[in-house]
Amino acid sequence: MSMRRPWLLPTLLSSVVLTSSPIGSSARQAEPDPWAPVRFLIGEWQGVAKGESGEGTVQRSYSFVIEGRYILEKNVSTYPPQAANKSGEVHEHWSIISYDRGRGALVLRQFHQEGFVNQYLLNRAASGPTRLVFDSERFENFDNSWKARETYEVRSADDFVETFELGAPGKDLTVYSRTTFKRVGR
Repeated sequence: MSMRRPWLLPTLLSSVVLTSSPIGSSARQAEPDPWAPVRFLIGEWQGVAKGESGEGTVQRSYSFVIEGRYILEKNVSTYPPQAANKSGEVHEHWSIISYDRGRGALVLRQFHQEGFVNQYLLNRAASGPTRLVFDSERFENFDNSWKARETYEVRSADDFVETFELGAPGKDLTVYSRTTFKRVGR
């Protein structure tokens, strides 16, 4: 090695270390995006709901909040008076989707106007590229012997179907409501 290039040895050594060590290779690899399964939700949505409360319309939005660490969902479902729901109703809930690094999983928490909170965990085994399944873990201000499931069937980047299922203690899950959503604008 020539004394005219004293910078060459440290440069060669650092490139060998970076290309051959696990630290160097992991530093170059991109971390997987924990938001990838739900990123399509970001934006404004309108929907048509059918279920136990009758038929209604839904306005919903999803946005990243608090420096992109969470997704906030705001939902208002309106059911006019009808045979299945004589007085009609307006139902509001907010949801927060977070990424639990310890479990390596997405967690969905729904805060309902009635005062109960549903906590769901993404069921990776039942989910796939066009289907997300969130199974209940626990309820706040509600009986924890019940179970619930939120399933999102992704039809395209601009429409999905949400199915909400409930299961009374000792009973199977049954469909409570199904909502078809279309993206508003782009």
